[in-house]
Amino acid sequence: MTKKKRTKDICVYQMKVTLEGISPPIWRKIQVTSDTTLDRFHRILQIIMGWNDYHLHEFIIGGIHFGVPDEDGLMDVKNEENMGLSFSIEKTKFTYIYDFGDDWNHKILVEKILPLDPNTKYPRCIKGKRASPPEDCGGIGGYYEFIEAIQDPDNPEHDEMLEWVDEDFDPEAFDLDIINRELEKI
Repeated sequence: MTKKKRTKDICVYQMKVTLEGISPPIWRKIQVTSDTTLDRFHRILQIIMGWNDYHLHEFIIGGIHFGVPDEDGLMDVKNEENMGLSFSIEKTKFTYIYDFGDDWNHKILVEKILPLDPNTKYPRCIKGKRASPPEDCGGIGGYYEFIEAIQDPDNPEHDEMLEWVDEDFDPEAFDLDIINRELEKI
């Protein structure tokens, strides 16, 4: 198969990724090529959500679980390396779960299927809202406690939480350029 023909067969999925259970919502709109495998898609999701890939994850697609099988068989998942996004049609929805302790559930919706633009670099993030919770903050409840602590200088955990994130965390921040620079590296 020639490269020209291969490129002709590839399309672009525009997807909305929404972190469930957080209000106001945290979401990203991304474009990825149809030849993307789930293991690569996992890396893309880690970047766009600001996660650091410290924890286990899985995809649930049509009731089937995909992830990284372990040697002991504790994770009853099909290998994500063998599954591409080619199952997607417009309005397909599936789930990505990251960090089984904090249970960050992401709903993914295929909004559109677009032709490949040879002048565009994929994957790319085209829009989003709000910063993702920091790693290991304790799930949805822990995130809300974290936000309360960093926004109230009188909170007994204020200084400790700010030191823990090692920066001025702004829950409203979203930087499209930083995300896309990171996506260019993969």
